[in-house]
Amino acid sequence: MDAKEIARRAEMLAQAKVKMIAEMRKVIVGQERVLTGLLAGVFSRGHCLLIGVPGLAKTLMVRTLASILDLSFKRVQFTPDLMPADITGTDVLEDESGRRAFRFIRGPVFANIVLADEINRTPPKTQAALLEAMQERQVTVGQESYDLPSPFFVVATQNPIEQEGTYPLPEAQLDRFMFNLFVDYPDQAEEESILGVTGKVYEPPKKVLNADDIKRIQEVVDAIAVSPFVIAYTARLIRATRPHDEHSPEFVKSLVEWGAGPRAGQHLIQGAKALAALDGRFNVATADIREMMIPVLRHRISTNFQAQSEGVDSTEIIHRLIKTVPEPDVKKYEGS
Repeated sequence: MDAKEIARRAEMLAQAKVKMIAEMRKVIVGQERVLTGLLAGVFSRGHCLLIGVPGLAKTLMVRTLASILDLSFKRVQFTPDLMPADITGTDVLEDESGRRAFRFIRGPVFANIVLADEINRTPPKTQAALLEAMQERQVTVGQESYDLPSPFFVVATQNPIEQEGTYPLPEAQLDRFMFNLFVDYPDQAEEESILGVTGKVYEPPKKVLNADDIKRIQEVVDAIAVSPFVIAYTARLIRATRPHDEHSPEFVKSLVEWGAGPRAGQHLIQGAKALAALDGRFNVATADIREMMIPVLRHRISTNFQAQSEGVDSTEIIHRLIKTVPEPDVKKYEGS
């Protein structure tokens, strides 16, 4: 795919984004950054973790996304008694013409978009059932492996205020999510708009893209150019999150338990590519990297006791990093 074709398709994606947001606006009020983050996740083959209190339309948001993209959708309510087989599926013994044989019954994970609702309400063993699906796009039951549909996208939700009866997500599970998106309360005007349509039947959103369109867009995102300058800047930011790195700022050394790994850097680049493509651009700018830092790194930086005692969370650490980590010397990369 040459540069002209990439630019043409990126422009088409920017136009499609306007239509997608407009269709979602028929159902969802506000949450512009969350909607853009979900689209970026789909087009960069990533998964998203939505954090927000009940009643902010997280489930409706994901269901509407599946509708406008014409994708199959399954919702799994995670509960303490949920078993791995309830997600992946299981083998059942059947008797056909006097012969017994096992047949695999597919679980709800076999959908294009899977909503893992309140993922932290189920034990780690069941949470781990999603690990292979999210990383390898397949599930293994017994001796057999089964490919998942393409495209495949997991959105998990988590309630940040109700901790009783919950199981914190292990770091390995958290790291599989490309984006951590915070769904906040609506502002005054948005809340009035929401209250004004109470009880009314909204116009169902129209389909804008389909699975084949999404696969082509994913190819465009993969082909978006990233200069050595942007890569060097991204590496600086990622390494600056690690308290034991010699170049990390002093506030990181004193407030951070551990920082982001290489997968975070890959997700930062891939998310920035998707953001550029959604804007109709065919190269990544350092501003795209900064825009993606909070959703990509928020769940990958662990603060220590000192930070917690001072009321400093990972989001505040990221804001400080954006302000303090300089871009590389551009002259070093001229002509590259």
